Amino acid sequence: MGKARELRRLLESPAVTTVMGAPSGLAAILAQQSGFDAVWSSSFEVSAFRGLPDASLLTMTDYLRAAVEADRACDLPVIADCDTGFGNALNVAHMIAEYEAAGIAAVCIEDKVFPKVNSFSERAQQLEDMAEFAHRISVAKAAQRNPDLLVIARTEALIAGGEVDDALRRARAYADAGADAVLVHSKAKTPDQILEFLGRWPGTCPVVVVPTTYYTWTVEEMRQAGVAMTIYANQGMRATVSAVRRIMTLIHNAGSSATIEDEVASVDEIFALQRLDEWLALSRR
Repeated sequence: MGKARELRRLLESPAVTTVMGAPSGLAAILAQQSGFDAVWSSSFEVSAFRGLPDASLLTMTDYLRAAVEADRACDLPVIADCDTGFGNALNVAHMIAEYEAAGIAAVCIEDKVFPKVNSFSERAQQLEDMAEFAHRISVAKAAQRNPDLLVIARTEALIAGGEVDDALRRARAYADAGADAVLVHSKAKTPDQILEFLGRWPGTCPVVVVPTTYYTWTVEEMRQAGVAMTIYANQGMRATVSAVRRIMTLIHNAGSSATIEDEVASVDEIFALQRLDEWLALSRR
């Protein structure tokens, strides 16, 4: 079974599909070892690991390379965060061809205008015309050759300050245009907006959520509310920043790494994650 088909199977199951953000191959391996169902190749995380803001600075090639690295490193399906689709409808068609050829299971595009800025920034968010974005979704579906590839339409209506009615209107339009799932995004501190959305959603296609700010909502509560997929989009990166900064500071202040060696992964553990022995076996005669 291909990864795209496996992701479709997961979405059709009664359980909530759990997805972890992974901006690298190593992060994807850790996500798989931790028991997640799929990997989210996040534009926020990929940009951050390049030392850049999530503000449409990187190209499709940059994001595709990161998604491919994650896909090759693990057995999980990869969902690629493709921002606004990298341009107009023609760019979306090109994006579909490239990601599909690379074996990525799903792509997600959002209905903000280019250049976008991360949804959690203080900058005002500007939405794309609804009909224009729906057209991009229909072009994406027409361009795909692998029928299992999933196109996820992400509405930023709530992020932009709109009401649940606005999010529902846009999500319905995108589902009608052929989206395989809709992602409704919110930066509220509670899941109340999402719960209202789910209560009024006609069930045209599965609903995806990203509980970054309403993080107390459990997977079981999501299942009961009708969520099909949840994405923990940036927790791994945030944990990395906290842990690495702390360890680096301790080494600098102590003048050696003696006090932290018991806290960090051993070199042998890194070798195991890299499958070094398997690679070296290939060179034996």
